[in-house]
Parts: sequence; C-alpha cells; structure tokens
Amino acid sequence: MLTPDQIAQYHDHGYVVPDFQMPADVLEAIKARHAKLLGEHPEFRDYCPALFDYDLGFLDYASNREILDMVEQLIGGDIALWNMSFFAKPAGNGKRTPWHQDGEYWPIRPLATCTAWLAVDDSTVENGCLRVIRGSHKDQALKRHNKVTAGDVTLTQELDRSEYDESKADDIVLKAGQISLHDVYLLHGSEPNTSPKPRRGITMRFMPTSSVFDRELAHQKAQVISSVDHATRQIFLMRGADRSGRNTFVNA
Repeated sequence: MLTPDQIAQYHDHGYVVPDFQMPADVLEAIKARHAKLLGEHPEFRDYCPALFDYDLGFLDYASNREILDMVEQLIGGDIALWNMSFFAKPAGNGKRTPWHQDGEYWPIRPLATCTAWLAVDDSTVENGCLRVIRGSHKDQALKRHNKVTAGDVTLTQELDRSEYDESKADDIVLKAGQISLHDVYLLHGSEPNTSPKPRRGITMRFMPTSSVFDRELAHQKAQVISSVDHATRQIFLMRGADRSGRNTFVNA
C-alpha cells in the first residue's frame, strides 16, 4: 500500500514510485510473451499501443492485487483497465517518446486515468528512462501539442516547446520490476536508447468508472491526430461497479 506521504507526493508531483517489486519469474514471462508478440508483429519493435488486440494474456499483469490496491488509493475503488501498451527501446537505437500528456490521446470524459508504468528492464538515464515535469498536472488542463512526423519517435503528437522547461525534468530511474504511477495530465517523455542495454516497459491504464470511455470520441481523435483508434477497445472492470452507468465492460 502507498504511505500517506506517497499519496501526497502523487497528488503534489503528479507521480510516485511506490515500494513495489514484480517477481523475477513474472518479468521473465513478460519478456517471453513480448518476444512472441514481436515474432508475429515486428512492426511493434519500439511501441505496441494496444496489447489486448494481440494477446489478452497481458491482462494477468494488470490484475496484480498490490498494484490495484495502490491505484485504488489514488482514484477510488471503482476501477476499469481500458488499455495496456508496450514501450520497448531496443539497445543501440531505441526511439524517443516525445514530450506529451497522455490525455491528449485519450477518449475519456471527464479525463481521468492513473497509469502504472512497469519496468521490465532496468530503466536508466543511459537507456532512455521516463522523464517528467514535476507538478505539471496541477491545473488539470491539456497543453498545446503539435503533430510530429519524424521517424525516430513513438507517438504522433508532441508538446509545443513553449509549454514546458526541460531543464526542470525529473528522471524516473527504476530497477526491473519497479513501477511508477502517474497522472493523466502529467507532462512527460523519454530520450532515445543509444546504450547497449534494452529498456522495455509496460503501461497499464486505469480509469475511475465515474468517467466514460467515449467510443465515438475515440474514432474522431484517431482521425484528427493520426493515432490508434481506440473505438473498439475492450475495457475491463477490475474492481467495484460502473459509477457512470454508461460504460460497457468485460469482467476481469
């Protein structure tokens, strides 16, 4: 469970690294499952935006009781998992993730999600760990993004340079098996991996069921920002009930 100080840090900074360690055997199983995915879909070398479209077995890792307990402390006891992604930066030439806010991409209203970012490998400054702007979530507003078409990035939208000061970034260094939790409005990104070590990570996207996953909005967003279309996404009720009364869930 998160301590009161850790809960306060999450709300103040927009992120927290809890006292959690995924077992080594689970990490090895994730690596094997990811290798199988890449064997069948090499186009996901750097980024797979929607794991459930290809392997529902990844759901097992988001069902971890300790992770759900911590998420519940932050967003309440009615929790849905609406997506998991895999960010994999191969050694030597892993792509960067541009500075962005998650909420720029997501069809959730009101916009609310706690992301659990699981380090499958050690995530270091050298191999392109997550970088965040502390406290940048506090106004709960989306900043200006621009379309990016460069071939060396994982996403299609990048924060306008006027919206952040990279000199204020915190590096989220994690050992393999650790997680970080961050808010949907937090400004973050990561550098390319030019090191000899890979940097693989899974994101688990949890929303409170008081929010609505808007499938029509998902389709519209996909057209406007040239991103993956989440309109047909499977959404899993992990705990509690649908407080909005408008979501359609699969029971996990």
